[in-house]
Amino acid sequence: MADPAKKDEAAGRKDVPQDAVPNLTKVEVAEATTIAEVETVLDAPVERGEPILQVRNLVKHFPLTQGILFRRQIGAVKAVDGLSFDLYQGETLGIVGESGCGKSTVAKLLMTLETATAGEVFYKGQDITKLSGRALKAVRRNIQMVFQDPYTSLNPRMTVGDIIGEPFEIHPEVAPKGDRRRKVRDLLDVVGLNPEYINRYPHQFSGGQRQRIGIARGLALNPEIIICDEPVSALDVSVQAQVINLMEKLQDEFNLSYIFIAHDLSIVRHISDRVGVMYLGKMAEIGTDTEIYDHPTHPYTQALLSAVPVPDPAAREGRERIILVGDVPSPANPPSGCRFRTRCWKAEDKCAKEVPLLAIPQRFVGANTPAAHESACHFAEEKDVVHA
Repeated sequence: MADPAKKDEAAGRKDVPQDAVPNLTKVEVAEATTIAEVETVLDAPVERGEPILQVRNLVKHFPLTQGILFRRQIGAVKAVDGLSFDLYQGETLGIVGESGCGKSTVAKLLMTLETATAGEVFYKGQDITKLSGRALKAVRRNIQMVFQDPYTSLNPRMTVGDIIGEPFEIHPEVAPKGDRRRKVRDLLDVVGLNPEYINRYPHQFSGGQRQRIGIARGLALNPEIIICDEPVSALDVSVQAQVINLMEKLQDEFNLSYIFIAHDLSIVRHISDRVGVMYLGKMAEIGTDTEIYDHPTHPYTQALLSAVPVPDPAAREGRERIILVGDVPSPANPPSGCRFRTRCWKAEDKCAKEVPLLAIPQRFVGANTPAAHESACHFAEEKDVVHA
């Protein structure tokens, strides 16, 4: 994989004004009432660098029930609990965090595959959580998804041509019936596969090739946003690099916006313009890739980065390894106040009583420093972390 420090040299991808991109902007709500008006709003173009997807206070609680004949709710798993962020047109927003923090649930909520308990998701000013029927179908044409597992996300009984061409059956206006086979061949060529493979089945492909098929399916309807839920976690390192480089190339070619969810911090840094760090259903820290990786201010982010292996022995010698004690709390019973406080070495009484806001730490407000980015910690401070 290419050196992350050189990713800004990619052809024109990094032209979003990084120093002028806030996490949240004012939502200009679209006053659309009829289906025709909604479709008009969704088809409106968005200038590069302007917010295209705005998430506000997104909540998803899965109920915990008890009983067989008479079921009653006794609690809830708070998978996502008040998440807010913006995605700008043409950028890649990376979301990282340990298993169980709610990353995949966020992806499903943005695709409306899960119904939000509360909160709003504005796509071009239209709250898509309240849409259904034809209007929701129009949204899903413009927001597509690449799934985590390239083996189970493809129907083994369908040929590659049928898998990639299935979106055309749902949205026939995109490709006339007689032109679909040519479109599928073109998509196979775009993702680096032989168009002659159109009649093959998924089991005849490797993991990397299957993920390319999934990407081709996501591109079929010419979407504006692609949500990537750990798209390379099941692949080996060399194939990961091929898929990531392909996604960057396609972003330039098709003017795509990505939400890229992953565990691997080096991959997220390589592809992302901005990075959000999640912990137990909430956003702990968010900023540009340089701010998060080189100037982290949240203790959880600092601990994550200190765990990344460093190949340079000289750099490794002077490195401070941050060891987190205790287990991750249950999302069904999260701690009061700051959710990270039970594992944090900075925790004080205030952390148990007050929920920290995701905001620029007061000590950095107005300061011209990369540490002046949003962090949900009462005692946020910059810490140099030696990482790969």
